Amino acid sequence: MNAATLAGLTGAILVGVGVYGFIIHSEPLRRILAFNVLGSGIFLLFGIIARRGAVAAIAADPVPQALVITGIVVAFAATALAVALLVRLSGEDGHQAPHRDSAASSRRWSG
Repeated sequence: MNAATLAGLTGAILVGVGVYGFIIHSEPLRRILAFNVLGSGIFLLFGIIARRGAVAAIAADPVPQALVITGIVVAFAATALAVALLVRLSGEDGHQAPHRDSAASSRRWSG
């Protein structure tokens, strides 16, 4: 098993775990994280497919690498926006923001 095959299998596993997490979990933050895992697997698979094409004596094409880098940046921005919206919506509903326990954090840091 060479490195490209191992990376391809890792990408496929990440896609599977991301889809599973997105379907199973109902909490919005967990869905956002599962969607990020899914996207990471897709980026890895796309990069491996582009690499295999370059290894198979086809002229190296920089477009797939540029698309993956652009996709990573867009995914980061979309994740930041989704988490910011989630925090904002949870604050307006009267519920606490995810993982924000002010009483527990003040006790933890006070002494």
